[in-house]
Amino acid sequence: MSESINTLDELLNDPMIQLVMERDRVRPAEIRMLLEKARHKAADDSRIDQPMVPPAHVVARSCLTQWLHR
Repeated sequence: MSESINTLDELLNDPMIQLVMERDRVRPAEIRMLLEKARHKAADDSRIDQPMVPPAHVVARSCLTQWLHR
């Protein structure tokens, strides 16, 4: 399988995607709006100085040594 989808337009024009969207009663404009909102939220979140929560596997690895040395 050497095909690749590079853009949102290509994805939304894919016949299988269109069938699933039709079945789920989702319009391409709704998908675009959802992605645009997510992009704006991500941009807003990146500007806020928030403490970062590490991924679960990092937390688990650091806690493992604490649990083993009790």
